Amino acid sequence: MLPLSLELSAELLDSLPPVDELPDSDDTPVDNEDQYFIPGVLLMLLNYIWRQREDWFFSGDMGIYHTTGSNPRVPVVPDAFLSIGVDRRKDGKSRRSYVTWKESNIPPILTLEMVSHTPGGEYDSKMAIYAGLGVLYYVIYNPEFWQRDGHDPFEVYKLVDGTYQRQSGEPCWMPEIGLGIGRDRLIDDPFDREVLTWYDARGQRYRSEAEVERDRADRLAERLRELGIDPEAIE
Repeated sequence: MLPLSLELSAELLDSLPPVDELPDSDDTPVDNEDQYFIPGVLLMLLNYIWRQREDWFFSGDMGIYHTTGSNPRVPVVPDAFLSIGVDRRKDGKSRRSYVTWKESNIPPILTLEMVSHTPGGEYDSKMAIYAGLGVLYYVIYNPEFWQRDGHDPFEVYKLVDGTYQRQSGEPCWMPEIGLGIGRDRLIDDPFDREVLTWYDARGQRYRSEAEVERDRADRLAERLRELGIDPEAIE
C-alpha cells in the first residue's frame, strides 16, 4: 500500500491506466431515488455557499480511482464525495471519474455512504478502503435500516492516526472543511423529505439561494407596506 504522502514514482505512473480507459462508476444501480436526490441537495447548496471558490469538487456516484488498493483499475464508488484543493473542472472539462494520480494525489476530504436495503459494507469494508485512501471524514446516512444494522441513522467518523473515530454532536462541525453536516427537512417541500445539509460554525443551517431571495423579497414587501405602498402595485 502506497502512502498518499509520497510522490508516485515515474515507473509507477507509467504503469497506471490512462484516464480515458477508466469508467465513471461501477454500474451498480442505486437502491432508491434518495441516493441521487440527497447528494444533489448538498451540491446545490455548495454551488451557492462556495460560489466564489474554484478549488473544490463534489460529485455523487462517481468512481474514485486510487493506488492504495490491490488494483488501480478498480474504483471505490461512494454515494457522494467532496475534494478540496483541486480544480472545480478538470482542464476546463467535466470529469468522467476522479483519478487521484491525476489530482496531485489528493483524496476526497469527505465521503458519504447511504445505506440501502442491501448492505454494502458501509461499516466495515468501505470504511477500511476510505481509511487507506486517507479520507478525513466519512459520513454514513442510514435513516431506514439503522436498527437492523445496530447503528444510528446518522454517523460521522474522522480519521485519526489511521483509524476512524466516531464524532459526537449534530450537526457535526468539520473545521478542516469549514462546514458542518447534519439532517434537516427541506423548506416548503410537499413531501416533507429529510435530507443532509450544510451548517456554519454556529450550527445554523445554510439556506439555499431561493430561500435567501425569498427572504429578501419578503423584507422589501414589508418595508413597502410600512411606507404605505402596496407591494403588488409595483410588481
